[in-house]
Amino acid sequence: MKGIFFACILFLVTTLLLPIFILNSCDMEVPLRKSTVVEEIRESDMKIHVYNHETKKIMELYLEEYITQVVAAEMPGSFELEALKAQAVAARTYAIWRQNIYGEEGHPSHPGASVCTSHAHCQEWLSLEELTNRHGKRWVEEYLPKIEESVLSTAGVIMTYNMQPIEPLYHSTSGGKTENSEDVFASALPYLRSVSSPYEERSPVLVDQKEVSIEAFINSMRSKNRDIQINRNNIASEIRILERNQGGSIKNIQIGNKTFTGSEIRQLFELRSADFSVDVSRNHITFTTRGYGHGVGMSQWGANGMAEEGKTYKEILKHYYQGVTLSKLTSYQ
Repeated sequence: MKGIFFACILFLVTTLLLPIFILNSCDMEVPLRKSTVVEEIRESDMKIHVYNHETKKIMELYLEEYITQVVAAEMPGSFELEALKAQAVAARTYAIWRQNIYGEEGHPSHPGASVCTSHAHCQEWLSLEELTNRHGKRWVEEYLPKIEESVLSTAGVIMTYNMQPIEPLYHSTSGGKTENSEDVFASALPYLRSVSSPYEERSPVLVDQKEVSIEAFINSMRSKNRDIQINRNNIASEIRILERNQGGSIKNIQIGNKTFTGSEIRQLFELRSADFSVDVSRNHITFTTRGYGHGVGMSQWGANGMAEEGKTYKEILKHYYQGVTLSKLTSYQ
């Protein structure tokens, strides 16, 4: 990016579209403050309710305090600062998006809180104690200050599309190209388009293999669909990939006399992605996967690769989320 866009355009969003937040469209850096997240921005920071799956209680946290622990849980602390900034903005946007949808009533799965601490349902959040137990004190001392810096330097910044917070999906590794949202989930979102993700070579989960015995494969398929018919004596001819999505994941695969989605097979055999190939030997079936996760939105390892190439967090976000605007919550002005 050759320069910084100094002019911030203030716009009011109607109560119908954004019942809680007023945003400023802004493409300028938030000044970096040199202290802990909570101490530095408490005056402007809003509070949110977070359901803790460990304690089964609802926590009231400052937004940026919550975002710090999400970034620490969701992305390796060793990643480049610009990648961590991109993750901070994505995590903050997700929290605001959920808050905007569910408000004070909270999500039906955890009433009273719009977000929770589980990565399977919302975003992963770990307390300082949990981070220390998982990584050790040395990790906390070495990486937590950098994570706090990534949050402070983007404080209040979220992504919007048509003046509304986006649903900022992200995943570990795409395998070289991300997916269109409608090819994995129900909705076609204009900012979640398939884009290249070429800098993932260092991801330890770029390629993975899982071996399943022929017997276990057939039993699993029958548990999925009891009417399936598979010739175990010629299993290689019983498996045919019919179609792939734009990002490379399998759209449809025929097994025996039935057709399944790649996502169904991924879930059934606990594969790392739906972008896989199938090889049949005498006694086993080997799934070779590319990438890790659903493949929609920002690839975290791709983001780190872009940061290593000198890209800023803004360039990273605008690559993975097409047509978005970086906006700033007005309480941070």
